[in-house]
Amino acid sequence: MDKFVAHILVVDDDEGIRSLVKKYLNEKKYLVSTASNAEKALEKIKIIKFDLIILDIMMPGKSGLDFLNQNKEHINTPVILLTARGEPNERIHGLEMGADDYLPKPFEPKELDLRIKNIVNKTKKINLKRIIEFENIKIDLSKQIIFQNNSEFKINNTEKIILERMINNPL
Repeated sequence: MDKFVAHILVVDDDEGIRSLVKKYLNEKKYLVSTASNAEKALEKIKIIKFDLIILDIMMPGKSGLDFLNQNKEHINTPVILLTARGEPNERIHGLEMGADDYLPKPFEPKELDLRIKNIVNKTKKINLKRIIEFENIKIDLSKQIIFQNNSEFKINNTEKIILERMINNPL
């Protein structure tokens, strides 16, 4: 099975949009989960760590902006707002609420893909761990040194690459 680039949650009340976005992103090697409203999205977010959320603003019940406002403090996941409302004041409000990007409908799938790639790449670079500590061991990947108790062990580049992959891509 091919490795997915990122796990994305698409939240939109329109089944047609959800399925089209899911199909397109699956072809681009993204793992995509969907939710038809804010409540179902929150249920999924509680049990699954997503790399990105694509969130429609205008949904019955709780709007995407309400969802974002109520949950952005506990959800440390980038959000792209997707909406039919594309006026500048609407975009500004969405960004002020904590969204990372904003894409008005209708949109070009390629543009959505590029926006996703930009956010995911920046997030992955930020999340790469360079110094790892557990029990009496400290690994400094930048300096290629492992400290254990009062001893220091130098590692070569191959060992560094292996450790880096194991630490940053746990399965």
